Formats: sequence, C-alpha cells, structure tokens
Amino acid sequence: MTIKDWLIEDRPREKLLQRGPSALTDAELLAIFLRTGTPGKTAVDLAKQLLADFGSLKALLDADQQQFCKGLGLGSAKYAQLQAVLEMAKRHFNEVLKRGSALTSPDITRAYLSAQLRGYSYEVFACLFLDNQHRVIQLDELFRGTIDGASVYPREVVKQALAYNAAAVIFAHNHPSGISEPSQSDKQITEKLKQALALFDIRVLDHFIIGDGEPYSFAEHGLL
Repeated sequence: MTIKDWLIEDRPREKLLQRGPSALTDAELLAIFLRTGTPGKTAVDLAKQLLADFGSLKALLDADQQQFCKGLGLGSAKYAQLQAVLEMAKRHFNEVLKRGSALTSPDITRAYLSAQLRGYSYEVFACLFLDNQHRVIQLDELFRGTIDGASVYPREVVKQALAYNAAAVIFAHNHPSGISEPSQSDKQITEKLKQALALFDIRVLDHFIIGDGEPYSFAEHGLL
C-alpha cells in the first residue's frame, strides 16, 4: 500500500495543510522532506527507519555529509537540500529577532536560540542582551568548550552586558549529549551570573538548555 492509498487525513502533506505542522510526528515531517520512499517502503516507513538508524531527528539533522549520505535513500542532493532548509530557518529567526525587535513570545525566543545552537558538537554558552523594553540588542556566543562542558566567567558576561548597556539578559547553552536537564554546575553558574549582574541592576530573565526535543527553561522550572 502506498501513501496515496491512505485516508486523506492520514497522509502527512494533507495532515499538515489541514492541522498545521505541529500536528505531525517527526517521521511524518521527515517523510514530507524525503518526498518518496524506496522499493517496498513508503516515505513514512523510510523516515521511521532513518530515525531509528540515527537515533533521533536531532542526530539526523546534525549529521555531517558523510554520515548523512550513509542513510538509506539519502545522498548529496538531499544533504544540500536539508542544509538549505536549516539555514533558511536560522535566517528567518535572525530576522524575526533582529536588533530592536521586542521579545513578545517565549516560543519564538526558544526556537531562535535553539536554531542558533543546534548544530554544535561542543558546548557553546550564549547570551541574548536586551534593553529595558526587552528589545533585542545582540546575541553573542561568549564561551566555547568541549563535548561535555564550557568554562563561563561572570566577569566577562558583566563586561559585555555593560558594553551593550543591557538591562536584561537571557542565557542559552547547548548540551551535545542531547540531554537538556541542567547539571548542578549549570545551576551554580546561573546563580553566580544572576548575582554578579544584579550588582548592576541587570536582570536575568531565563536560561535555556538546548538538547534533544524542547529546550529546558530555568524560569519555567522555578530556578530563577
């Protein structure tokens, strides 16, 4: 049975058009990107197999060209197409949150920071600097580390915040392991940063950890 034989409401493309992209599973979204399957497999079947082979959608999206092209039904053309899609998404969020834009939606902020820090194989600590109206001044990647950590220096964060005359900040860092739960050191450095910035009346609005799935928010979990 091919996808054309499915009920209309079950077909990924029609489901997206009727209910929106958030209603689709990872496999269904990937199937739309793939467009076609392989002999004996629908695009959805192929997508499910690829997700199982790579381990997750994030792992598939983060794969380099050599790793990606080893996947069944994938090749250089698909890799180039995927990289173009990811770059367009990144540029879209850059425009949405360009300098002077007010942060009106936590979801947009979360998606923007996730797009910026998604692809790194090592840990990166970034800071989004805001004015007193919560308008974007600048996003800076301040510290880079290894696969399991990055050294963060409060003095440098304060220095940069004062240079931008920021009134508030949002922190974000990625976990290459994919686990978005904060470590004890994540909690400790966040508290140190909060205390250091408070001396200059600069508020810490949130700290996001980017891993697999939904980014973890310190504010939403009562850690700020």
